[in-house]
Amino acid sequence: MKILKKLWKYRTAFALGILMLIPLAQAAGKGGRSSDSVPVTTTVTATVANGKRLPDIRPQDVVVRQGKDKLRVVDWVPAQGQRAGLDLFILIDDASDSHLGGQLADLRDFISHQPASTSIGIGYMRNTTVEIVQPFTRDHVRTANTLRLPFGSPGAFSSPYLSTIDLLKRWPDSGNRREVIMITDGIDRTHRHWHWSRGLHTNPDVESASRVAQRTGTIIHTIYYPGAGPWRNNYWQASSGQMDMARLSSKTGGQSFYLGLQAPVSFAPWLNNLQRTLDNQYLLSFAANPGKKPALQAVRLDTEVAGVNLATQEAVWVPGNRQ
Repeated sequence: MKILKKLWKYRTAFALGILMLIPLAQAAGKGGRSSDSVPVTTTVTATVANGKRLPDIRPQDVVVRQGKDKLRVVDWVPAQGQRAGLDLFILIDDASDSHLGGQLADLRDFISHQPASTSIGIGYMRNTTVEIVQPFTRDHVRTANTLRLPFGSPGAFSSPYLSTIDLLKRWPDSGNRREVIMITDGIDRTHRHWHWSRGLHTNPDVESASRVAQRTGTIIHTIYYPGAGPWRNNYWQASSGQMDMARLSSKTGGQSFYLGLQAPVSFAPWLNNLQRTLDNQYLLSFAANPGKKPALQAVRLDTEVAGVNLATQEAVWVPGNRQ
């Protein structure tokens, strides 16, 4: 009889333990530490092979991972209708060759065909800052008319990455998607001692610019165009600049366009590609696991929909745990 009572006691304790573990298992199935998670929103671009139609993507088709944790998707909506708001800034390097003027017609056409929900700004990078010639506006005709030829001179100091940081720090907060089209050769002329070295190098300012962009949720697309001066004829400088541009776009979820180290005949094909990107974006919200302090946290996206690729920034800003 005593043995039966002990077995019943252990059986009861085991059952209670299982009941206590059920909520934890449910929380893990929904995406990890749900009790202290914080909502994070980011812009995602969905792409398919050329010529194919983008299929419907449902929230349950999207997989978000932070480290080893699978996070819970809170919201997944197309950037259309009432959620279509976009702040798009066209950033041109004043050190670009003046032949860039041949591409202004393509840029004006691209600007004039943007939807009414898109606000556009225009600025020129020079001396590590940005001369804003047109603040954000939905008057696309006026914006297109503010485009001018680049000076064809870098000024005393010229870094497209420090200029980008200057722009992002002055960016007004509207709650819309934030994207930049950056036209430059990617060469940092502030580090003049690099210009005589051979071999590829990476610019530390690219990492700084990408962190500010990720912190503010800004996607940066880059278009390569040769700059003025002797640097354009330095293979190593031009290649390194192009590599830095591609790295900045990759880290922020954008695209990078170039045709070797030569100037493109037309921007139109690239701008058409960018338009498809802007037309196929989603706003993704998910429950992230916070650290003790606010910080950038690496995330990975995937989808179970065949043939679809999802692109977003490599890291998102996650508020700290206030507990």
